[in-house]
Amino acid sequence: MNPEPLEDDSSQTLTVPPEARGSRLDQFLSAQLEGLSRSRLQDLISEARIQVNGVSAKSSMKLRGGETIAVTIPPPAEMRLTAEAIPLDVVYEDSDLLVVNKAQGMATHPAPGTLSGTLVNALLAHCGDLSGIGGVTRPGIVHRLDKDTSGLLVVAKNDLAHQGLSAQIAAKTATRQYLAVIMGTFETTEGTIDAPIARHPKERIKMAVVEGGRHSVTRWRVLEEFRVSGRATTSLVELTLETGRTHQIRVHLAHLKHPIVGDPVYAPASPFPVKLAGQSLHAFRLSFDHPRDGRRLTFEVAPPEPFQKLLNYLRQG
Repeated sequence: MNPEPLEDDSSQTLTVPPEARGSRLDQFLSAQLEGLSRSRLQDLISEARIQVNGVSAKSSMKLRGGETIAVTIPPPAEMRLTAEAIPLDVVYEDSDLLVVNKAQGMATHPAPGTLSGTLVNALLAHCGDLSGIGGVTRPGIVHRLDKDTSGLLVVAKNDLAHQGLSAQIAAKTATRQYLAVIMGTFETTEGTIDAPIARHPKERIKMAVVEGGRHSVTRWRVLEEFRVSGRATTSLVELTLETGRTHQIRVHLAHLKHPIVGDPVYAPASPFPVKLAGQSLHAFRLSFDHPRDGRRLTFEVAPPEPFQKLLNYLRQG
């Protein structure tokens, strides 16, 4: 049997083939129903929305072959957030996903104290074809950008896309690359920062390199170096994430004494007269395989105007 997609608010009946004898119910269904995670299937089983020969069953039920399985997917529940018609810079969109160029100053998702004005609020208004993630009508945030970091984000519209994109992030087959202006210069043109990150032991709003923290790896490459008369040396660097920890790039660069210019948390005040809206960090390139058809997609966007103005100032020396 070939896996088939099963949409929200639908039903399907399957007959268990002889070769599936001995398989767990949830494992069998996970292989047959494309776009439903194991945890989502287990929820449906516990809600009695999956029945074997007309009777509710457990996830761990061992199949014998020949059973009839009826699967009913309820319509997705509404997310308790307000859809807001906030302008979005949509770089790419289809029925499974969209790629947006997030503006600096916009939070990616709601949090205590920030329940409106976020990317999720904007997406709820923009997307008229969300089929739901885990049974809830919402966009699937696969990876995040800090509020004051601009650039590319891919967002899933359904479970199939969310699972596929999340797996690529975990397997490091999706690539996320950034541009940053940092204080100082490196002694070499490229390198790797491999240092564990955890919550700062004293300043709870910060993250820090902490022994025993989560494994964190960032690769860097110098693109340009600048020397501004009477002020400081700086560098434009390209950074590639191998892991995705909170504030990872910002923390790693600050740990090396090369904080990002304009970073309000990990750097001193910028010594340059260019007005910045936050750290000069921009997610400029994103590459991944389309979760439905396998096409390799790559997107690039230029940094926002304040970042460009800073570069122009630095290039003038």
